[in-house]
Amino acid sequence: MRSSASSLTTLSVVIPVYNSGQIFPELHRRVSDALRATVPSFELIAVLDGCRDNSFEVIQTARESDDRIKIVELSRNFGHQAAVTAGLAYASGDMVLIMDDDLEDPPELIPRFIEELRAGSDVVYGVRKGRKRSLLHRLLYTAFYRILGRLSDIPIPRDAGDFCIMSRRVVDILNSLPERDRFLRGLRAWTGFRQTGLEYERSGRFAGEPGYTMRKYLSLAVNGIISFSHRPLTFISVIGALIAAVSFILGLLFIILKFSGRIPDVPGWTSLAVLLLFLSGIQMVTTGVIGAYIARIFDEVKQRPSFVVGRTVGIDRKDGK
Repeated sequence: MRSSASSLTTLSVVIPVYNSGQIFPELHRRVSDALRATVPSFELIAVLDGCRDNSFEVIQTARESDDRIKIVELSRNFGHQAAVTAGLAYASGDMVLIMDDDLEDPPELIPRFIEELRAGSDVVYGVRKGRKRSLLHRLLYTAFYRILGRLSDIPIPRDAGDFCIMSRRVVDILNSLPERDRFLRGLRAWTGFRQTGLEYERSGRFAGEPGYTMRKYLSLAVNGIISFSHRPLTFISVIGALIAAVSFILGLLFIILKFSGRIPDVPGWTSLAVLLLFLSGIQMVTTGVIGAYIARIFDEVKQRPSFVVGRTVGIDRKDGK
């Protein structure tokens, strides 16, 4: 049953943290200011994902003056999606908010998220209408969401990242899903229910260097496509069928020309070499796509947890999921 608006009183803020010792004090201040008159109580769950700076010490110091801060430190770097998954497993609020640690997503938008959730939505997500990133990053982001939208088997909102708030029942569903290698913004859309998008201007990183490299962005993009679409496999079948049909027609044509004496005895090796290289390239690409799906099956069959917890502060320990 859908919770009434009046029962949505407690909030868990899940923040995956990677080398954000310089940012966390400002992040904590702005989140606290945004929530002061919005909810009667909240918890801030900082999930440290293999940090190499003083993030733990900084957050521990902040906790000494604010026991609403809770710490989950993973045993190593498991990646952003695994860190968010860990935070969701520990979140206890009627509402659960996910936001990054770099202050690119404004905490001042959180009251609007809560308002929309209390108005009847189960998910309220941010839609990025602008980014303070390089032209290359903006082009790749735009291309990815358009490609994912075309390929996905379910509607996934364009330009919507992990910045969102969810009702308890959506979080419970996400926590119950058995898959390990997660694309959470896709899983969020997959759950269904009423979902609302709010546009906002994304800021630049507050301080330090981004933890997400281009390689990690590409890995996340591939993960999203593989997790929510079988169409690349269908495209491979279509391409294979087209090449086979063209090859069959050309084969018949060459036979006819051969017996009619229109092909010289010495065939051209250039066209043959180009054709072989082209077909070999197609075979390697298709094998790679199939291999990506097989690798996903292999990872899921092993059933290793998405994360391993090293230590916690302020909350009971849970095993990896």
